[in-house]
Amino acid sequence: MPEPYRLNAENVLKNHETSPQQGLSASEVTRRLSQYGPNELIEKGKKKAWQILLAQVREVMILILLAAVVISVALQEYIDAIVIFVIVVLNTILGFWQEFKAENAMAALKKMTVPHVRVRRDGAEQQISARDLVPGDILLIEAGNIVPADGRLIAAANLKVQEAALTGESESVDKDTDELPDGELALADRKNMIYRGTVVTYGRGESVVTGTGMQTELGKIAIMLQDVEDEQTPLQRRLAKLGRSLALAAGVLVIIVAGLNYLQGAGLKEMFMTAISMAVAAIPEGLPAVVTIALALGAQQMLKKNALIRQLPAVETLGGVTVICSDKTGTLTQNKMTVSDVVLPDRRYSLDEAVADHGKDADLGLLLLAGTLCNDAVIDEHTPDGILGDPTEGALVLAAQQAGLVQRDLQAMLPRVGELPFDSERKRMSTVHALPSSSRGTDLHPVLAAAGDQGSADHLVLTKGAIDGLIEVCGRILINGVVQPLSDKRKEEIAAENTALAKNGMRVLGFAYRLMGVDGLDRPEHYEQDLVFLGMCCMLDPVRPEAIESVRLCKQAGIRPVMITGDHPLTAVAIAKGLGLTTSDAVLTGQDLDRMTVDALSARIKEVSVFARVSPKHKMIIIDALQAQHEIVSMTGDGVNDAPALKSADIGVAMGITGTDVSKESSDMVLLDDNFATIVAAVEEGRRIYDNIRKFLRYILTGNAGEIVVMLAGPLLGMPLPLLPIQILWINLVTDGVPAVALGFEEAERDVMHRPPYNPREGIFARGLGWQILVMGLIIGLISVGTGYWFWSGGTGSNAWQTMVFTMLTFCQMAYALCVRKQTQSLFAQSWLGNPVLLLAIGVTLALQLIIIYVPFFNTVFRTTPLRPAELGICAVGALVVVLITESKKLFLRRRQH
Repeated sequence: MPEPYRLNAENVLKNHETSPQQGLSASEVTRRLSQYGPNELIEKGKKKAWQILLAQVREVMILILLAAVVISVALQEYIDAIVIFVIVVLNTILGFWQEFKAENAMAALKKMTVPHVRVRRDGAEQQISARDLVPGDILLIEAGNIVPADGRLIAAANLKVQEAALTGESESVDKDTDELPDGELALADRKNMIYRGTVVTYGRGESVVTGTGMQTELGKIAIMLQDVEDEQTPLQRRLAKLGRSLALAAGVLVIIVAGLNYLQGAGLKEMFMTAISMAVAAIPEGLPAVVTIALALGAQQMLKKNALIRQLPAVETLGGVTVICSDKTGTLTQNKMTVSDVVLPDRRYSLDEAVADHGKDADLGLLLLAGTLCNDAVIDEHTPDGILGDPTEGALVLAAQQAGLVQRDLQAMLPRVGELPFDSERKRMSTVHALPSSSRGTDLHPVLAAAGDQGSADHLVLTKGAIDGLIEVCGRILINGVVQPLSDKRKEEIAAENTALAKNGMRVLGFAYRLMGVDGLDRPEHYEQDLVFLGMCCMLDPVRPEAIESVRLCKQAGIRPVMITGDHPLTAVAIAKGLGLTTSDAVLTGQDLDRMTVDALSARIKEVSVFARVSPKHKMIIIDALQAQHEIVSMTGDGVNDAPALKSADIGVAMGITGTDVSKESSDMVLLDDNFATIVAAVEEGRRIYDNIRKFLRYILTGNAGEIVVMLAGPLLGMPLPLLPIQILWINLVTDGVPAVALGFEEAERDVMHRPPYNPREGIFARGLGWQILVMGLIIGLISVGTGYWFWSGGTGSNAWQTMVFTMLTFCQMAYALCVRKQTQSLFAQSWLGNPVLLLAIGVTLALQLIIIYVPFFNTVFRTTPLRPAELGICAVGALVVVLITESKKLFLRRRQH
């Protein structure tokens, strides 16, 4: 069956076996309700709590630790088993809680259902639940209604529908019942259709319901939303890969060390204890918790900047964004039509100039009067924008009010006594107003003076509309208070100026008038004859002033901004140029995308930054094409139509004020102030957090590498087990964990927004991080095991050699925590108070280490022996060596940079 918009109204009624006068019968409604189901969006099943918990327990690192618990119990090492098990439980609970707060986009979609609607059934109007609508119902709509189902219009009286939430187009769309030409049309161009979730802003109409529930365009978006699988963020992918790599490394090391122990004649228990110790040393148990805490701290910082993080990994992902795909309406622009200029035949005013000069310029005053009287919008303080009605008409009323022409007062002085409503064929609207008996005795005199000598005329006709349609019915033109003939040449000049203004992203309306006697009131077809052309009003959806600077900062930071909108291509390009987003006229439309091959799109998408007249399907295509080129893509948006793209993007950013519930629930981040500039602040914060994550990865994994060196070198040197599992767990969770969390508070590097994003394909050990971890881990490990070997071999007469290894590792790692604050800047050139949290963390960690060494209870738990002051001094010297080595490397890097 052809799409309803391609058929005339009669055929649509016939196909749905209904009539506009009678509608459906009650029995037929029952049958169709059984056939099509209720008019609601069906929610996809979610994971149960036990499924989420099971997924957490299946993590590689968790499984290894659970195996360590079982082995420890079998060996009657109950303290080790308890400590390891507590770690497993804490990590599992943390991961479970994060996933349990999963997105609920489908629930938000269901909230958009309209509670009650008007239909015609059994020949009478009825009010029913929107849930009970079925295809074939005759739906009655009027201004203020949210459309409850898709439908083909069969009657429309000045009907306008705001479809921004579905198509992205900012202006209300004029609707009619005409059959449309053959061929696939974008949603925004289907003038004879209405769609679920859109809003009627003006007029009234009747439609045949053609789709309900999941068969509506909104339902199709819901299906797309369900089909989009949750994408892992780059950090999640890197950490997952790291976990697998560490698990493999742990397995290899366990086999190697167990083999060495076997060759040395070790017993089975010792071999198992060694194996557990190696597994624990190789796996940074505290890493998942530290990463989560760091991301949570970043999320708190972003919240202070009006960016609400819904998914913690999004904090890091923002730092790596390479492309921001931004919807135009309400994101880069204010989603509020505003009069910018008034263009008279021989002069032009900005709005501010028009407000200041309207009293001196009668021609200007008459045009502003026409704008507010030939208008069906009204000022309403109870609405968010202060206007009830079409946004474009509202902009005219507000402009006139700024100039002192109050609509209510004008309507009282010049009451409307006739009208010729707007229709899409004429593209204009006219109203007739009774003139006061003597305008010279009223405040209107300066304005009406421009209309010329009234003579016997006692009515004023005011007309507004599209320029191409308006100049067809204008035979004269008003210039400086003088009415002159409107020549063909002048008409061409007006049309050319209209085109030029439209290319600048403006919506242009023309205005005209004529004086008329009472005898013409009963002949509306004569209202629009021999009109006098007044001029034009230019309106635009203004860009956010801060968005211009934000776009500049994005480019400076190596991030490519891309505009994706449902608006007209000329409008989109003009606004993009105004934002500094592009200097090119290149634009791709949804129809262009439909015709392009994957390879063709892959080539063009690198050079085109503006996409217009796109549907949700096209947004997904664009994002997929960018991701195929290994870009990390952020998508901003506020409408229902943005939801699948928000979910599919590496990070979805929704508007908090104007955004729909669907877009918010589908996003990773919500901008509480709807300010594009907030994205830039969030990106900077994301980069800081990512840098800090690399810092504490470097710190934690260096510590783990040092532990592995100790555990490998010990048996090779003939030593007993250098570190016990519980001591390694303490190092991994406290010595590593506490300072690592504090590193999350580190200030941003100086060049954080003056460099391009990191390569999205780089591994977690890229840019030399892997070598730094291995080299410093080897140095710290050798210092620690060397010290332990010296004491163990009896050179000092002390039996605290194992405690020395334990403490030396801790002291060296505290020193290294100070050194990793900055990549190349010297520790001694940094502000010591730049990160007071880190200083506190190091102090607390050292204090806890001393407690473990010197409190008898903890001596029993951790198998430690109190150290003499000289032995502590040796540990401090070891830490100083780590600082000197690290500072030497930084000095080398600084000299190489210069």
